[in-house]
Amino acid sequence: MPVAQRLVTDRRGSTVWEVESRRGRYAVKLGYPIEATTDWPAQPWTALAPAREGAVLHRLGFEEIAYGEWERGTWNIQPWHEGPDLYRLWEPCRRDASSLVPRAGVALGCVEALAELHAKGWAHGDVQPAHFIVGPERTSLIDLALARGGHVPESYDFPFRGCLVHYEAPEIARSVLSTGEAQATREADVYALGASLLISATGWRAVEYPDDAPRPVQRAAVAKGSRRPVKAPGELGELIDAMLSHAPEDRPTIHEVGKALR
Repeated sequence: MPVAQRLVTDRRGSTVWEVESRRGRYAVKLGYPIEATTDWPAQPWTALAPAREGAVLHRLGFEEIAYGEWERGTWNIQPWHEGPDLYRLWEPCRRDASSLVPRAGVALGCVEALAELHAKGWAHGDVQPAHFIVGPERTSLIDLALARGGHVPESYDFPFRGCLVHYEAPEIARSVLSTGEAQATREADVYALGASLLISATGWRAVEYPDDAPRPVQRAAVAKGSRRPVKAPGELGELIDAMLSHAPEDRPTIHEVGKALR
């Protein structure tokens, strides 16, 4: 029985609340299919995403998770993670880049959260600044609906068709353009983390394309590797450039990134 609740997100295919009860604070997620429009095709997978994430979290050993179905899709309930996301936390750096340098300790917290997932044999598939919650004691990596690495019930599973293009690795973009699907990998996660750190610190995407470009045009630019001449300030700049290497084999592993930051 909730004693307080707050609507956090209400977008196409997904609604999220922060809910407080006598047992604690929770994130409550509701998924439903996205109907086709003149600009966008239908997206039925969004209805399954909450339950798929719940199943992934269970596989990773998180016990305080519940998920199930409702008449239009699926839902999950999971503990609430307190703190700003990476992009919001580094807003002062984007506002005053001349004097404020992003803290390597914050970046290291993001790296450690992703490294923990990789160590369990999983790839996140949807790494972006909003999915790193920088808490008072540790950074949490959230939204694992697209993660790959273990068994997920077939009734809740769906193909991986890429993620938010701003953070999509070139090999993922090429595969989606040619086949409509891709394979989430740890190397692509490292690229996405580099792109997340870059945009959070500077406000600039890693790849250059028009803001209003259609999704296929965006992906074509990513696949080609049309990098912007933008570098993060301070000690992060060179490391992020390596994370954004065009070829997956040229990128450092998440453990190498963590070692460099330490």
